[in-house]
Formats: sequence, structure tokens, C-alpha cells
Amino acid sequence: MLNSDLKLNTKMFDDDVEQVPIRKGFGEGLVQAGEENPQVVGLCADLTESTQMFMFKEKFPNRFIEVGVAEQNLASVASGMAAMGKVPFISSYAMFSPGRNWEQIRTTIAYNNRPVKIAGSHAGVSVGPDGGTHQAIEDIAITRVMPRMVVVSPCDAVEAKKATVAVSKTDTPVYLRLAREKTPVMTTAETPFEIGKARTFWMSEKPKVGIIATGALLYKALQAAKELEGSIEVEVLNLSTIKPLDAEVVIALAKKAGKIITVEEHQVAGGMGSAVGECLAENFPVPIHFIGVRDQFGQSGTPEELIEYYGMGKNAIIEAVKKLI
Repeated sequence: MLNSDLKLNTKMFDDDVEQVPIRKGFGEGLVQAGEENPQVVGLCADLTESTQMFMFKEKFPNRFIEVGVAEQNLASVASGMAAMGKVPFISSYAMFSPGRNWEQIRTTIAYNNRPVKIAGSHAGVSVGPDGGTHQAIEDIAITRVMPRMVVVSPCDAVEAKKATVAVSKTDTPVYLRLAREKTPVMTTAETPFEIGKARTFWMSEKPKVGIIATGALLYKALQAAKELEGSIEVEVLNLSTIKPLDAEVVIALAKKAGKIITVEEHQVAGGMGSAVGECLAENFPVPIHFIGVRDQFGQSGTPEELIEYYGMGKNAIIEAVKKLI
């Protein structure tokens, strides 16, 4: 059952559940962060509408810089501004930032420990018709490996807004992973969010499998849990912060359930599931099944078609649960 303590959206399973792009939550959160802190600035790589940074640009035109199609420069300029006391947010498609400018992020931001916040929009295969060249499914792997980099993957627009405000108050580099499409709203304004803290969204007294999901695919995991209710007990964890990993909660779920499934819209190799696997291998080894893209590039299609094609939908999660037990 849904965890009532988290004050989640009780209508999330309704056919007419509200759907909002996660990136919109980022845009709204950035405006709030700018209102709370005059040192917050925005920089974009000619994608202000797509990344929803236009909201900040309209509210604070003197604190916004359009760098243009120059993602390497985007990172380097932001690092310099951070060195002078600003709190820069940079936004582009995740395929280009952190994809194209990884070395600049590593050397000028992470290496120097500059508090630049990197908003990578249009992550995952759900970008859809844009195809494999624009579908970032390696971005978690290339950011979480960097020392000092925090990696956050909000599950919906409401959590994305909270996450954006929260990361604006940290003194570390942060990668904020955002999806393009409208996705179901699972949380509410009262649902707690804290960087580095995982939350149990679907509870069970005696789960046979623990499901750990991140980003918008958390909804698929919750749908699977609801459909399995009454036949196979599972527990679903929202791992919105991939780094630093909430090892205590992850290990506790492994001990409680004895088996783990990870769900992410990303390559299985190097992603959130790998982080969970590394943690459990050292602390409490259990059987794990990883759901994600398996060593393939994306392709053109509708978002839902691609989620199903790559085996990341509700039915794939249900089948994985049955296979694991």
C-alpha cells in the first residue's frame, strides 16, 4: 500500500491523474531559488524554452546568460562565476550537458569543487522521436563517477521543484536529471524531500522483493506493486538521490526483502542499479535484477513504445518480480 506518512498523491492511479513534465518543476524551482538567493544565476545553451529556464530568464533577466550552442563554454563560464561567489545553474539537453562537456565539468567544476548545478534535461529514451543521438542513457554513469558530484533524479515535477531549491543551497557540484515528457504526479507539496534520503513509497509487512526505482519510472514500479497486491508482496523505494546513496535504507530493504530489482531509464551498466549493486555487494549481497537499457542505443518512437521496447514498463517489472522469486 502507499505510504500514507509521505502524503503522496492519492489519485496517482486514476485514469485522469495529473501529468506534468519534470523539467517544468525545475523551471519553477529555479525561480523560487532565485527569489530566495540573489546569488543564483542561470546560464543556458540556446534551449531556454526546452529546459524551462525561460521562467528564470523572464523573472531575472539581469541574472541570466545565453551562452549559445557552446556547452563546453557553458560549464567553464559557470565555474568562473561560482569562483566569484555566484550559484550558477546551467541547463541543456543531458546528451550535451553533461554529455558533450564532460571534461569541462570534471576539470573546471568537480575538480575545483565549484557549486555549479548542472540541469540535464531530456534524459532517457522517453525523449521519443528525437532518436538515439538525443537520448541520454549514459549520463548517470558519467556523473556519479566524478568525485564531489551529487546526482539527483526527481520522480516527478513536484519533487523536481523541491530538488532544485534544495540543491541551490548546497556548496557542491550537482547533476540534476530531468525528463522531457509529461509524467504522472506522484507526490504533493507536503511529501518530504531531502538530498541523500531515499523514501519508501509502497510499503509491505513481509515483501518478497524490494523494488528500487529512480526518476519517472518510479510510477511504473508503483503500478506493478499495485497490480501485484494480494498475490506477491513487494516494497518500492524512491531513490531520488543516486549519489550520495542512502546506503542505510538500501541495505535495510535488502535485509527485509531478500531480493532486489532496480528500475531506471538508463543503461544498466554504470547507472543507479550499479550503485545499488556496489553497495549491497560490500554490505549485504542478495540476488539483484537490473531493469534498464542493456548495452544498446536508443531509437525513434513514442516514449511509451520505447519504454516497453527496452523492457522498462509495468509488465516487465512484474515479470522480473515473478522470475526473481
